[in-house]
Amino acid sequence: MITRNHNKLLTLLLLLIVNTLSAQEISVVDNTTLQPIPGAVIRNLSNDSVYYTDQTGKTSILGSATSISYQISSVGYMDRILTLEEITTNKGVIAMKESGFSIDEVVVSASKFEEKKKDVAQNIRVLNRNELERMNQSSTADVLNNQGNIFVQKSQLGGGSPIIRGFETNKVLLVIDGVRMNNAIYRTGHLQNVITLDNSILDRVEVVFGPGSVVYGSDALGGVMHFYTRNPLLSSTDKVLVKANAYSRYSSVANSFAEHADISVGRRKFGSLTSFTYTNFDDLRQGSNRNPFYGDFGARNFYAERINGVDSMIVNPDKNLQVGSGYSQYDILQKFTYQPNKHFRHLLNFQYSSSTDVPRYDRLVEMSGGKPKFAEWYYGPQNRALVSYNLTVSKAYVLFDHAKFITACQKIQESRMDRRFGNDNKNHRIEDVDVISVNMDLDKMVGDHEIRYGADLNYNMIASSAFSENIVTGVISDLNTRYPDGGATTLSSAVYVTHAWEISPRIILNDGVRFSNNTLQAKFSDKSFFPFPFDEVKQNSAAINGNIGFIFEPLKEWRLTTTFATAFRSPNVDDLGKVFESVPGSLVVPNPDLVPEYSYNFEVGISKTFNNNLHFAVTNYYTIVRNLITTDRATFNGADSILYDGQMSRILTSTNKGRAYIYGIEAVIKGNITNDLQVFSTVNYTYGRILTDSTDYPLDHIPPVFGRTGFSYIIKRFRTEFFAQYSGWKKLKDYNLVGEDNIAFATAEGMPAWYTLNARLGYQFSKYLSLQLACENILDANYRVFASNISAPGRNFIATLRFSL
Repeated sequence: MITRNHNKLLTLLLLLIVNTLSAQEISVVDNTTLQPIPGAVIRNLSNDSVYYTDQTGKTSILGSATSISYQISSVGYMDRILTLEEITTNKGVIAMKESGFSIDEVVVSASKFEEKKKDVAQNIRVLNRNELERMNQSSTADVLNNQGNIFVQKSQLGGGSPIIRGFETNKVLLVIDGVRMNNAIYRTGHLQNVITLDNSILDRVEVVFGPGSVVYGSDALGGVMHFYTRNPLLSSTDKVLVKANAYSRYSSVANSFAEHADISVGRRKFGSLTSFTYTNFDDLRQGSNRNPFYGDFGARNFYAERINGVDSMIVNPDKNLQVGSGYSQYDILQKFTYQPNKHFRHLLNFQYSSSTDVPRYDRLVEMSGGKPKFAEWYYGPQNRALVSYNLTVSKAYVLFDHAKFITACQKIQESRMDRRFGNDNKNHRIEDVDVISVNMDLDKMVGDHEIRYGADLNYNMIASSAFSENIVTGVISDLNTRYPDGGATTLSSAVYVTHAWEISPRIILNDGVRFSNNTLQAKFSDKSFFPFPFDEVKQNSAAINGNIGFIFEPLKEWRLTTTFATAFRSPNVDDLGKVFESVPGSLVVPNPDLVPEYSYNFEVGISKTFNNNLHFAVTNYYTIVRNLITTDRATFNGADSILYDGQMSRILTSTNKGRAYIYGIEAVIKGNITNDLQVFSTVNYTYGRILTDSTDYPLDHIPPVFGRTGFSYIIKRFRTEFFAQYSGWKKLKDYNLVGEDNIAFATAEGMPAWYTLNARLGYQFSKYLSLQLACENILDANYRVFASNISAPGRNFIATLRFSL
């Protein structure tokens, strides 16, 4: 009886205590965009109880006294401490101001699993969703160009080839949602594949600077650019969660417009995300304020047009309008996610990107005999399709605590069409690439040691075809293919393991090793165009590479890092089996004797954070490349020149060029000067040479010094930004004349230095509607980026109206 009465009293007491507590629903939102912040942490400072916001940015907290204080924090935002009374006064809405720097930023790309950026020895740059939207750029290439540490080359408006630490194209790795994009025909010349990624649906971009081959395999000599698209949102209640976004953008410099819409529909276990973007570009206008020392450098004085069946050279009435550069593109994404419980998640990912014909602007401005060399030169529709299945396991087993399994299929089609001025025969060359990949990544905590390991398989199938078409008679004739006409395949398989150990609160060790095996097979069936001394090319190469890095924090807010890493790139089909005209009068022919190239990178970094607000960092690196694959002069059947496409052309080939070295420095400062004012500045210097018996020769793809400096001012609902982008001189003596530096499209002294002044502002009318305005290249400067064959945009006014639900 006593026990029974005792239990009743306890029950009544507990009910009394609960009834004295009031449940307060709160909503955590971004101070500027008014959008919800999921995963925000609300900590009761009196009893240390913790609450987390859901996908709608909401949660309920318990409190009995209005004087109780709560700390509200979220990665990327400034912490706030508010009393319950202050929260209640503001109707439960807590506005968080974005920080210019976060010490707790989380990254995934370094090891494929979430970890704090400060625990990774490598230099990593993160662009989150808010930053991507503020950039307000029309392509992912322009996004990379605007972040301050990546140099981007363009041969046409529909292009963009990122350069990291002097490495470009097939020497840097592109990854989308855990699936590598680099395929067997990624070339040494400039690439435009990055524009097939729709930046409108990106959730974040992580750029890993320096070798990434231990985790990602071949090609990651200069770095890894990992793009993460948004995922469907699941509801935390029985109510269906619907989130939608849309925008309409106009840009004056190319008279372009873009339309985007996406919608996420989620229940507790199942979610769907659908996205569509369409972008249309007219011809690009270059700046009108030219350097008087270089006259009409870059002016578009003529263009070719076919009139009444005859090619005609037309005088361009507006020399700043780069006629023959416009194109359009659409991108589709569909994701389905199923999460039966907190331990397992299944994700289906469908992506498709397609463009219209993309004019090769640099070829359209070439002259021959006082007339245009080409009447037509364009890339056919750039088509990229991806289907992947992703299984994520978050449950401890004997062999792992977390696991990720990704299997993917990609289908890429590229084509090139060209026709000489006054010639009725149009050449068509088409490449189809099918890629199948499987990735398995696992991690396991063993005491103080975090072990991550995995395996991957990547299989490429390449079909290359070509024909010549008479546009008057319709007669089809044979044409030599760009790649082996008998088809080609590559197979890469690998296993890796990485390890992280917090030796002490001030010292962290990162290390890892990878073993890879790569095979290649290519067949040359038709030798009527070129009598190659071989019918088939086979290669089998293996590579072992590793890395080790230390993080040392000698004093509070000081951080020292040092890393040594190796990387490799196995020759692909483009290296071994390509026949194409590199530049007018130069023909690249196959070289079946290539071997893998390796890089050895050592770097040291130092950083200082002031009061958790302002961050300064400097990284110095030195890289040696052995068996460097580069283009050099060669012979074919004993001759150093050959008649190709009606012109005597010197013979070039891809070759292992002994050794090269690259060194450089990256410096960055960013953070909060006040709660409302943020600053940022980056500067990058790179120097690269090929070692020779006499004077070292310039390595191609090495950009001049470049950077970005500016500030932003943020108050409720309003954000403005002003910044300068700049590049130093690329002198003639620093050009590689047989590589891909495109000296023919520079001045007689090289590429002049340049800078632009730019301004952006955004205003949030409500949580549903916002307006973004920008003026880029305010001074309308006329300039050309190093190695680019099209002049940069002139003064550009941008207006974007955004809707969010």
